[in-house]
Amino acid sequence: MNEMPRTIEGKFQDPRLTATGESRAWVAPRALETLWVNTGTLCNLACANCYIESTPTNDALEYISAAEVATLLDEAEREELGLREVGFTGGEPFMNPDFTAMLGDALKRGHEVLVLTNAMRPMQRPGPSQALLALQTLFGNRLSIRVSVDHYSKAVHEAERGPNSWDPMIDGIRWLARNGFTLSIAGRMLSGETEADERAGYARLFNDLDLDLDASDPADLVIFPEMDEAADVPEITTQCWGLLGKSPADIMCSNARMAVKRKGAEAPAILACTLIAYDTRFELGTTLKESMQPVSLNHAHCARFCVLGGASCSG
Repeated sequence: MNEMPRTIEGKFQDPRLTATGESRAWVAPRALETLWVNTGTLCNLACANCYIESTPTNDALEYISAAEVATLLDEAEREELGLREVGFTGGEPFMNPDFTAMLGDALKRGHEVLVLTNAMRPMQRPGPSQALLALQTLFGNRLSIRVSVDHYSKAVHEAERGPNSWDPMIDGIRWLARNGFTLSIAGRMLSGETEADERAGYARLFNDLDLDLDASDPADLVIFPEMDEAADVPEITTQCWGLLGKSPADIMCSNARMAVKRKGAEAPAILACTLIAYDTRFELGTTLKESMQPVSLNHAHCARFCVLGGASCSG
C-alpha cells in the first residue's frame, strides 16, 4: 500500500518538501551573469510596502564599501564566473557615499551596470549628478538607470511612496532623459488594474513627459507583481515546472546572486536573491564561488515574484 505523503506543518519550512510532502522545486546555478549589490537599506523614503523595508532609519543592511565591492569583482574575474552585469539597489543607492566610486569601478572593468533609484534628491545633488554625467560620457549605454515609478498617476504613486514624492521623481526622470542616459521605468501592480491597463497608463505618462520609451516593451517598462505578504501563494513543487511550462534555468537565482553587508558584519554575505535580504536560509557564504550552489525555492517570494509572477530584476 502506498504511504501517505509526509506533512510539514506550515508552508515554506522544509527545504526539501512542501507542507503536503511533495518534492520542493529547486534551482541549480548555471552562471553568474548578474551580481546585485545592495548598497544599504537606508532610503530617503519610507514606502508603504517596500520589498525590503527600506526607510530613512533602517540600517539593518549597512553601507557596503567600494573596496568590498571591488573584492567581489576581483573574485568574479579571477574565478572566471562569467559576470556580465552588475546591478545596484538599496535602499536608495545614491545615499551611500561610496556609490559613484563602485559604479565607476564596475564600468571600468567592462561590465554592464544597472542602477535602481527613485531619482530624487540623493541622485540630483551636485556631486552624484556630476559623477553620473562623467560616467555617462565615458561609458554610454553600458550604464542604465531604472527609476521606480510605482504608478502612472501621482495619487497612487504618492499613496505608496508618501506626499511630495512625485514631482522630484519626475524632475529626476526629465534630467536623465535630457542628458541621454539609457533609461527604463519600474512600475508595480498596485491598483488592481490589468497589466494592459497599467501599460496604457504609463504610455500616456511617457507621452506627456516626451520620453523615448515604449510602454509595451518590458525592457523599457518593467511591471513587478505586488508583494502582498498577507496573500496566500502555493508552494512550488518539482512537478510545477512541467505544469507551468517553465524551466529552472529561467528563474533569477539560476544566474544571479546578491551581496549585502549586514549591520556589524566583518564582510558582505552572498544571498540567493535580491528580495530575501533578511532570511538567513538564503545566505550562501561570503564568496561568489561558494555561493554557486543549488537554491531551494523555500520562500513565498519564490512563488509570488519569480515563478508565478514571471518577474526578474535584471536588465
